[in-house]
Amino acid sequence: MSIALVILAAGKGTRMESDLPKVLHPIAQVPMLVHAMRGGAALDPERVVIVAGHGADAVTDVALAQDDTARIVLQTEQLGTAHAVAQARAALKGFSGDVVVLYGDTPFIQPETLEKMIGARRQHDLVILGFEAADPGRYGRLMMAGETLERIVEFKDASETERAITLCNSGLLACDAATLFDLIAAVGNDNAAGEFYLTDIVALARARGLSATAVTCDEAETMGINSRAELAAADGVFQTRARADLLANGITLMAPDTVYLALDTVIGRDSVIEPNVVFGPGVTVESGATIRAFSHLEGCHVSRGAVVGPYARLRPGAELAEHAKVGNFVEIKNTQIAEGAKVNHLSYVGDASVGPRANIGAGTITCNYDGVMKHRTSIGADAFIGSNTMLVAPVTIGAGAMTATGSVITRDVEEDALAMARAKQENKPGRARKLFDMLRAKKARRDKEPS
Repeated sequence: MSIALVILAAGKGTRMESDLPKVLHPIAQVPMLVHAMRGGAALDPERVVIVAGHGADAVTDVALAQDDTARIVLQTEQLGTAHAVAQARAALKGFSGDVVVLYGDTPFIQPETLEKMIGARRQHDLVILGFEAADPGRYGRLMMAGETLERIVEFKDASETERAITLCNSGLLACDAATLFDLIAAVGNDNAAGEFYLTDIVALARARGLSATAVTCDEAETMGINSRAELAAADGVFQTRARADLLANGITLMAPDTVYLALDTVIGRDSVIEPNVVFGPGVTVESGATIRAFSHLEGCHVSRGAVVGPYARLRPGAELAEHAKVGNFVEIKNTQIAEGAKVNHLSYVGDASVGPRANIGAGTITCNYDGVMKHRTSIGADAFIGSNTMLVAPVTIGAGAMTATGSVITRDVEEDALAMARAKQENKPGRARKLFDMLRAKKARRDKEPS
């Protein structure tokens, strides 16, 4: 059976107090809409429809960056969840199969749960995803008779007996496309809010003799985000789960609660992650690497046995080969550090390549930007860059070459050569004492002047 996803992403999210559409607020440094799309992708859908509304252009950009085959439809007026799903009808014209309705602000649905919903669809016309709530609060209650879902009762309409039920509605459902849109067409808005509620299709389906059921998942999967506090809580849920997965897969986290991970962080077994490390998007760390405390990594690749930090920053395009070392207060950007090379202290290396076993001294800077364009620096194998060297790009340092401490290198240095580019030192006997005497006398005269 073919599957189509309809992901509702039209809400403004008033309680977020933000100009950014709610579904674009990040969890693990990725918009929550992307989490929902990735979860739904586990079903290998034939079509994906995103229902956008508030901030539709921004939502469209994010959705298409994640899946360039997704179809974007607009809900120009937010008239309820049934009305939102109805906007996908035209985009699903000619589609014959099941529609799974997801929410862009419900990012944690697991593939196993979606598979369970599809499995139930083989035996029932309509499947609703429910959960046992620790605190049912104002969730809609699922009214079951054995395996049959009779109806969904909204909290405000529920009796005291019905409110005591803890099986609650997540909002997610699976249904044959033709049946779903036929039921939605019959949904009315005769309610206090004047909205068309998707939950009404359960009673409509039962009245037509169709079968409906509910499958359940862990409550954490159904977490919806409507405020900054809930966003922070959701991010915490992701981090806890991701850290546990790393620990279970053979990665050492010395202080797990202090390590911050992105959605796509990949770390190999037997790596060691020290406290207070932040992983931005696009980071891969191979097995046996060490990321030392207070380092920040983004858009980079760290190979087996490499050491990063403490207090290091790897920016996008940083590539560390096996057993490379990037030390404290070092920043690397768009640079390849070859096997065994070292950048140990207080340096910036950007738009460069560093050859095998090269040693970059403390305080080295690749001067890669001329105010208009970026330029590259190439450092050969076994080169030694003296402390406090300025490498003014574009420039090439040959294999085995050396630069003298404090040099400003503006021309290429051939292999095995020593480059010295600094002013000659001159010592003036007694000059320091005379200078200090003059300065102290000047200060004394100034201190006597009336204020």
